[in-house]
Amino acid sequence: MNAEQTGHTARAGRALGAIPPTVLVLLGIVSVQMGSALAKHLFSEVGSFGTVALRLFFAAVVLMLLWRPSLRLNRSTWTVVLGYGVTLGVMNLCFYLALSRLPLGIAVTIEFLGPLAVALAGSRRWLDAVWALLAAGGVVLLMEGRGDLNLVGALFALAAGTCWGLYILVGAALGRHTTEGNGLALGMAVAALVVVPFGVADSGTALLQPWVLLAGLGLALLSSVIPYSLDLEALRRIPPQVFGILMSLEPAMAALIGLVVLQESLRWSQWIAVLCVVAASAGATRGARPDA
Repeated sequence: MNAEQTGHTARAGRALGAIPPTVLVLLGIVSVQMGSALAKHLFSEVGSFGTVALRLFFAAVVLMLLWRPSLRLNRSTWTVVLGYGVTLGVMNLCFYLALSRLPLGIAVTIEFLGPLAVALAGSRRWLDAVWALLAAGGVVLLMEGRGDLNLVGALFALAAGTCWGLYILVGAALGRHTTEGNGLALGMAVAALVVVPFGVADSGTALLQPWVLLAGLGLALLSSVIPYSLDLEALRRIPPQVFGILMSLEPAMAALIGLVVLQESLRWSQWIAVLCVVAASAGATRGARPDA
């Protein structure tokens, strides 16, 4: 990295350092959900496969240019990078297939059950059983108010949530095997290699329209590059439990952005379901062990 690039990086670091970490997390959540809203507008043009292909391709390009990671890794590190990338690719693919069939808030709420399950796994505290029951109650409410709940979409969201739980575990291993953003950049490149062939086969030359490429770049920045960078900076300055509690707001933020940006209104029972999952996730994260 030359002196000019170093100077830009230092200035960017100082700018991020001036923002409170809680605000960084909230900005990251808003960025991700705005990206999801943008993705829904692309579905009619290039479909869910094409949309996720654009997102991961441009995210990989930006992160590889930013970090310029070395490809000289030992076998165990490459195994983790490949596992991370495949998980990331499948997770995004399943989520966008769910998003094409469900309102944004409901898709994110169901997907959020994955990290919640990771937070509750192995717990022996009676209070965590309460959080699990609260989350289960939220799912039941979603199913009860199923006027616009597509079953196939719900199954894709559950698959995305399962991948998200696995992503958390593999991501922890990636952090142990790589430094800075090098593992993230390589993992994103692997995810792009997994997903892009699906997008090309499904959407073909529609992906090459200038406005579609520009939207894909914006989607990659909103959904991957910006939130991941903000989250990394926030995690340097606040405990993981605080970060987790703030991230628990994501389903509610998704429902709110779906309402404002996409005009996707939820029934009162569905709003209660979202809040149940938010409360369960916040409670489980708050009570998690510091080493979890």
